[in-house]
Order: sequence, then C-alpha cells, then structure tokens
Amino acid sequence: MHEYSIVQSLMNQCEEQVKANDATKVTKVVVKIGVLSGVEVDLLKTAFETFKEGSVCDGAEFVVNIQPILVECFDCGKQSELERHEYICPNCQSSNLKVLDGEDMYLMSLEME
Repeated sequence: MHEYSIVQSLMNQCEEQVKANDATKVTKVVVKIGVLSGVEVDLLKTAFETFKEGSVCDGAEFVVNIQPILVECFDCGKQSELERHEYICPNCQSSNLKVLDGEDMYLMSLEME
C-alpha cells in the first residue's frame, strides 16, 4: 500500500513549509491526483486521516481534486480531456497522442496558521 509512503512524504513537505513560513500548523491540504497516477484516493484519504494526528496537520482539511487525462493530438493539434481510457483523439479519431496531464499527483496548496 504505497499510499502510506505518499502521505508520509506529504507530511514531511507540510512540516518543511510550516517551518519555512513561521507557521504553527496546517489547516488545509489540497492535492491533485491524476486518474492514471495509480493512487487509490480512498486509501490516501484514510492514510492522511491516520497520520495527521499529532502532526502539524492535526485537524487539517484534506481536499483531493481528480485530474482527468489531458492529451494533445499530434495530427490535429487539439488538446482534449479523455472521457474514457481510450487513447483516441475526440476531434479527429487519431491515436497519435501525447499525455499532458493526469498521470501524476501534486501538492497544490497549503493553508497555514
């Protein structure tokens, strides 16, 4: 279950930001998770709730934004969000695509006091 190691890394980042900004705690954590990232959102939320107790994130709200697959078509040049995991351009039906977003997880923002 790699969600636990992801949350541990996230907690480390939060602690670093609290120190760097002379804050005392984190009140809100916002992450963006791509649908192709391999991260199980429910497990990540559970892990965050478990590990936040007694940390700088104790009591923090955890917000997850799901990023759909964003592709660019090399044939027609259009950027599109894919509705399904079919790698076909919705505009021209080409399979000559490059994935632009939806594969990673990012810490988007922190609110601190």
